[in-house]
Amino acid sequence: MWRVNCALPKAGLVTATSGNASGIDRATNQLVIKPSGVEYDVLRPEDLAIVDATSGAHLGGQKPSVDLLHHLLLYQKDTRLGGVIHTHSNYATAFAAVGHAIPCILTAIADEFGAEIPCAPYADNVDDHIASVIMQHRGRGPAMLLRHHGVFTFDVSPAKALKAAIMVEDAARTVWLAQQLGTAAPLPPDEIEKWWGRYHATYGQ
Repeated sequence: MWRVNCALPKAGLVTATSGNASGIDRATNQLVIKPSGVEYDVLRPEDLAIVDATSGAHLGGQKPSVDLLHHLLLYQKDTRLGGVIHTHSNYATAFAAVGHAIPCILTAIADEFGAEIPCAPYADNVDDHIASVIMQHRGRGPAMLLRHHGVFTFDVSPAKALKAAIMVEDAARTVWLAQQLGTAAPLPPDEIEKWWGRYHATYGQ
């Protein structure tokens, strides 16, 4: 989790102390998340906050991120998840600011996300509002935008959630550049399905 959190600024996904990454150990029912307000360049492994994944009780490390509740609820609502990341990366958050999904105009987007990257309606940070709107509006891919807020990615491991966060920002930047040149039409649904199927059936080792 320390390596994943430290990768966020290296990939240009966060600034100052913003953003956070978490991972859960289902066997021990413990969650590890970035501590609140700590600069990434001074973050140490022992600083990471450890909490009980059911109650949210603080078990070790520094005080957890203010976004802890959203992470906890996402893990509780989808037991397949092993990693959750929240960023305010510039291009993807620009789409979120205006409430636009990132259209599936590239085969790389079809590969990783299997459709447009959706943008959920605005939700405040009270109680389960953010986790609920994410669960209601997420697609089959490992990422989504939250209007007026930023980016959430989630997958079976923190490493895969990190990859999704990097890919969201890369896709958003490329789509924005394409839109400056002209009309960027989405891929047809059957082509999206073809690329998604191949990527998830044959890609990698």
